[in-house]
Amino acid sequence: MQKLVYKRMGQLMMAYWPYIILSSLSAIIFVLLNGLSIWLTATLINNILLDFDSILQSQSEWSARETLTPNEALKYWTNVAILRDTPSESLKVLCLTILGVFFVKNIFLYLKNILLYMVQLNIVKDIRDKLYNHIQKLSLGYFNKEKSGTITSVIINDVEQLQGALSVAFQKLFVEPINILTFATLLFIISWKLALIAIVIIPLAGVAIITIGKSIRRKSRRTQKKIAEIMQILSENLSSIRIVKAFVNEKEEIKKFSRETTNYLSLHLKRARLDLIAAPITESFGVIIGVVLLWYGGSEVILQRGLIAEDFIRFILILFSILGPIKQLSNVNIRIQAGAASAERIFNLLDTEPQIVEINNPTKLQNFKSEVVFKNVNFEYFAGDGPVLDNINFSIKKGEVVALVGPSGSGKSTIADLIPRFYDVNSGSIMFDGEDIKNASLASLRNNLGIVSQEVVLFNDTIRNNIAYAQPNKDESEIRKAAEAANALEFIEKTQDGFDTVVGERGVKLSGGQKQRLAIARALLKNPSILILDEATSALDTESEKKVQKAIESLMKDRTALVIAHRLSTVQNADKIIVIEKGVVVENLSLIHISEPHETREDLLCRLLLEKKKGGGGGGGG
Repeated sequence: MQKLVYKRMGQLMMAYWPYIILSSLSAIIFVLLNGLSIWLTATLINNILLDFDSILQSQSEWSARETLTPNEALKYWTNVAILRDTPSESLKVLCLTILGVFFVKNIFLYLKNILLYMVQLNIVKDIRDKLYNHIQKLSLGYFNKEKSGTITSVIINDVEQLQGALSVAFQKLFVEPINILTFATLLFIISWKLALIAIVIIPLAGVAIITIGKSIRRKSRRTQKKIAEIMQILSENLSSIRIVKAFVNEKEEIKKFSRETTNYLSLHLKRARLDLIAAPITESFGVIIGVVLLWYGGSEVILQRGLIAEDFIRFILILFSILGPIKQLSNVNIRIQAGAASAERIFNLLDTEPQIVEINNPTKLQNFKSEVVFKNVNFEYFAGDGPVLDNINFSIKKGEVVALVGPSGSGKSTIADLIPRFYDVNSGSIMFDGEDIKNASLASLRNNLGIVSQEVVLFNDTIRNNIAYAQPNKDESEIRKAAEAANALEFIEKTQDGFDTVVGERGVKLSGGQKQRLAIARALLKNPSILILDEATSALDTESEKKVQKAIESLMKDRTALVIAHRLSTVQNADKIIVIEKGVVVENLSLIHISEPHETREDLLCRLLLEKKKGGGGGGGG
């Protein structure tokens, strides 16, 4: 799994390979100039300030020799570029050279950083876009099973964590290895014996850092999971704040939230202990290396065993310069491990297969012409949970108003959700004008349907945009006409900004009846072939129900409709009433005239069953 995560992260990076190549070239030039600046600084300290006459003599000797060691060749060509007749002139040239090298070096440092930053930000954007796009394709069953806080946490927190890892990785991972390689080469050129001592000790620090990184990755998984749980609690609390206050349960909610944040704190501290110990470990190994080399190298210089003071000064300067990149790489590993834990959660979400998929070359349904038929339909939400619907058979003919009635939990809303393929049947079929809806494109199927549910979904946008949702081509007159037909124009015109009034999050600024009428206006504007009304008036008071009922009557006029009934007023004009009980059609009654104005759902069910028995079969079997 770990290799696969890194491979997929690499594939995301490779989409921007031109930027990465340019950045890498800039990084190489920067590192070479950085090494040159350190070499020149050592030249300033020793050659010019301490031993100018001696270096002139050495330069003369090197000029006369046919072959030079790599160390001597580097020093020779440095002196050719820097040395002048006097120390003052040489110092002037050296200072100007160092100034020029640092100026050019920092130009390439900026180019390297800005190019990689562009790659990093584009990758993060791509990941968020892919996640959001993928979520739109997932079926409702996934959202029933997965918490919204977890999904939000992946898109926000995990992508943010990955961005931090990419930021450090991009800025350091491309530069520091080249830095280390360049400095290590210089160390071997100066003294291979001292370089070997350093190389023996450095891997010990690497082993410690890798071990710490693996532990941090495990703790990062748990930390990200915990922050997802915190977001879920926060989301639920904010969406249910009215209930929390009504039941005076603020203290318990605070305790619950505090308990989770305390657990998060504990996990974060455990990770921080490991995170923060990496730098001291690297520093400690660096001091050990420095002390050992100072003792050994200093002894070589003092006893004149082939290492001169100038080379030893250069070696020590470069050695301590190489410890910085090694320390940076240790931090990179820690951040990458934390980012890899987040990447696993991101890829797990991206790899979730949608349950509702279109076949290749699906049929594009035209406007509804004849009937929708449920044929031996069986359905259960999760395998092993037991059937929600059992052998459902009925039809909805064009122009018919069919009412579904039955106790709560009997399967009425599930039937309504199967028609637009929010879920797929386990067996049996649903036919739309003779075509199995599984063979139809989702867009053409759902474009034929208009859905008004009990729980109205409004966006934090204007009234106009909520009515015209997903219908940008509708003009002002059509929107106004739909609002009027939905019995909503009166209250819209009384608001401060009319159709430009922002309704607030989930329509919080409107009453239940007003929200419901906007939902009906939205369905009217769509002008669907088939209407699905899922207990659209069940949560309303009597006055609001009258207004909404009038809007529904306008909506259903000359249309085919499937109505899930909660109140008698919703079904009294139905052409067919289907009674559902425990997922089974117990009655299928046609043209029943209901007159009792205050009949409850339970009374209605009892009376329908009695009429069926008295009539010896009623309107047909189900």
